[in-house]
Amino acid sequence: MQHFSLLDLSPVPEGSTTADALSNTVKLAQAAEAAGYHRYWLAEHHNMPGIASAATAVVIGHVAGATSRIRVGAGGIMLPNHAPLMVAEQFGTLATLYPDRIDLGLGRAPGTDMATARALRRYMAPEDSFPQDVAELINYMDDGDGTAAVRAFPGEGTKVPVWILGSSLYGAQLAAHFGLPYAFASHFAPAMLEDALAIYRRDFKPSAWLDKPYVIVAAGVCAAETDAEAAFLRSSQLLAFARLRTGRPGKLPYPVENVEEQIPPQVMVGVQQAMSCSAQGTPENVRAGLARIIEAHQPDELMVTGMIHDHTARVRSFEIAAEALRALQGTSEMA
Repeated sequence: MQHFSLLDLSPVPEGSTTADALSNTVKLAQAAEAAGYHRYWLAEHHNMPGIASAATAVVIGHVAGATSRIRVGAGGIMLPNHAPLMVAEQFGTLATLYPDRIDLGLGRAPGTDMATARALRRYMAPEDSFPQDVAELINYMDDGDGTAAVRAFPGEGTKVPVWILGSSLYGAQLAAHFGLPYAFASHFAPAMLEDALAIYRRDFKPSAWLDKPYVIVAAGVCAAETDAEAAFLRSSQLLAFARLRTGRPGKLPYPVENVEEQIPPQVMVGVQQAMSCSAQGTPENVRAGLARIIEAHQPDELMVTGMIHDHTARVRSFEIAAEALRALQGTSEMA
């Protein structure tokens, strides 16, 4: 494992505002930088009152301006919602303001419900143009020869690193075809993780951007001084995910005791399966859980994420995870 990183969904807790969530995102990014995280990614979601990062490029710029070394990027931009030229201009601007610190992860899903997707796009083409859009976007940020009829300013020549994101086999195949780094969303959709990584590594074609496969595996984390405290803190995310899956999205709930009593058993089974690529509990148990994930999947980079209602507890959880990952990184380097 070369690096470890952090994915922040910029959650809006119950009893708090969007302004609070964005302030907490900046504070968490600063703590992540101090703890040794390599990159800090934010994700595009829409029509979700519990997530504050809908205008992802804007939040990335805010976080990059409040930090000094950590890479900041999108995990990701849902490209079907946007014209490639606009994304190239946005991330070209970010890369110009914060050189060698900006990442651009691209997703194929809308990041929302279909009604909102239609509101975002106004016109929805029936064909899947994602591969063509990825190629067009990369071309806008390449050096160019000055002859193209349409060029990105800022953008041209910035060569912002592009990642393909996925939770199925499609993204793995596309990333391998283009020779791009690949990040798998195993923190909420781990079912196809092993197959996707195998396809990506087997079919990878070296490119101008990457000479060999590079994989990020995402994992949930909830760490505290005791297992009981971690279970209590994690109940917020379990409730939030259960409500999302049953069509009732909202702000991040307050934590509760005996969360199983508030989630129907059939829903809880699905939630636990979706969040099974995770580690929780004491520092020792979190380290052991993360070690199992690393051993099983051999990622080049592990990206952790987790939503906790109390901001101080959330920062501490990621600090504990960083301590574990630093130790595991040293172990893997010696192996």
